[in-house]
Amino acid sequence: MLLELIAAGESETLEFKESFGDRALEAVSAFANSRGGTLLIGVKDMGEICGVQIGKKTLEDIANRIQEATDPRLQPFLSIIECGKKSVIAIKVAAGTGAPISVRGRYFRRSGRTNQRMSHEEIMQRMVASTGLSWDAFGESTATLDDLDAKLINRFMEAVKKLGRRPLPESSAYYEFLRKMELICDETPTRAALLLFGKNPESYFPSAFVKMGRFRSPTLIVDDREAHGALFDQLDEAMNWFRERLETTFVISGKPERDVLWEYPLSAVREAVTNVLCHRDYTGAAHSQIRLYDDRLEIWNAGGLPSSLTPDLLLREHDSIPRNRKIAEAFFYAGLIERWGSGTTRMAEELKAAGMPLPTFTSEPGRFRLTFHRDVFTEDRLRNMGLSERQLLAIAYTKEHETISNTDYQAIAKVSKSTATRELNELKLKNILVAEGPGGRGTVYRLKRT
Repeated sequence: MLLELIAAGESETLEFKESFGDRALEAVSAFANSRGGTLLIGVKDMGEICGVQIGKKTLEDIANRIQEATDPRLQPFLSIIECGKKSVIAIKVAAGTGAPISVRGRYFRRSGRTNQRMSHEEIMQRMVASTGLSWDAFGESTATLDDLDAKLINRFMEAVKKLGRRPLPESSAYYEFLRKMELICDETPTRAALLLFGKNPESYFPSAFVKMGRFRSPTLIVDDREAHGALFDQLDEAMNWFRERLETTFVISGKPERDVLWEYPLSAVREAVTNVLCHRDYTGAAHSQIRLYDDRLEIWNAGGLPSSLTPDLLLREHDSIPRNRKIAEAFFYAGLIERWGSGTTRMAEELKAAGMPLPTFTSEPGRFRLTFHRDVFTEDRLRNMGLSERQLLAIAYTKEHETISNTDYQAIAKVSKSTATRELNELKLKNILVAEGPGGRGTVYRLKRT
């Protein structure tokens, strides 16, 4: 069993240490704050068994050191595994289900084969999650009902009643309405209520606004605007800005009115902005940013993805894990969210239907970025670059399937392997395709995006 574990190598749930020290304690904290795992003491990084000396109280001493250094105190399962004449200590750590575990005041999480310091945001998320509530469900102790805008509340009430997703008595006064929606906590507005209906949400949450800019380059801004106020107003302001700044073309369809094609589908843009407002971290100093470039649209948000989600999962059906559950509920009841956990997949579907590349997602500690890529590889531009009909077919195939291989090219263009290789290399030299993979038959090509 031990040799099999070691042969698998270090991973998200397995780490080797020659001896038990501070780094081992960090690994214990990281496992507890992630998916759990096993720490093997007496094994070098490359998997060589060096063994450790075992005395009468060795396991007891290690267990005591772990309990003294961790808060809340951890009690992992320790055992001794003999391998020939050498002894290895296995420390099995279960995944924590409550508040995060610190080791001497510092918090760690597992990332691949490494132990990373948890950010303030990650720690706060785990602390809040351990209560069973989301951050926005707590009351803001210094706020009063006078901080809320009755007109905004009434407008929201009418939208909820009209849609019918949340049954409400026709005669509900707005105080009773807020209580039923759990937007009041002990006669105090919740954080969600202040952000949704506050007269001045930034007096409580200074970073709760969106900055929008039209960029010609990363440093050259030709137009900028800010959206302030309640979240529903921020959504309207952002969408008005997009309608003014996005390019449009008109299509003659035989109908009395012309069809308008937007630079990016407005429904996808609206979904993206809605996600920003629902899922961002309002506790830090960073505001949300919308950056419109010539070739792409970037939306930067404060707060990374939950640990159980990865960027790749966002393009598939996935669990809904809203950072701000009460805000997300309000957007749902108002009809601004169609279905839980479907926003990113709907964005992708809208972009694909418009003949555009799929969105890309980048998650970093404390920050998340969504990018819509404008289709710079239009047929007219590709023809002007001197591409052949076969190469145009290959580009169309790559847009639909994301990648193309030499074998795919041969089948599409009905050419030999050598011809496919030559013409794919031409597309690489023109900076249209980029090669990925180990080489040879494992090579695939993607469209090169900036």
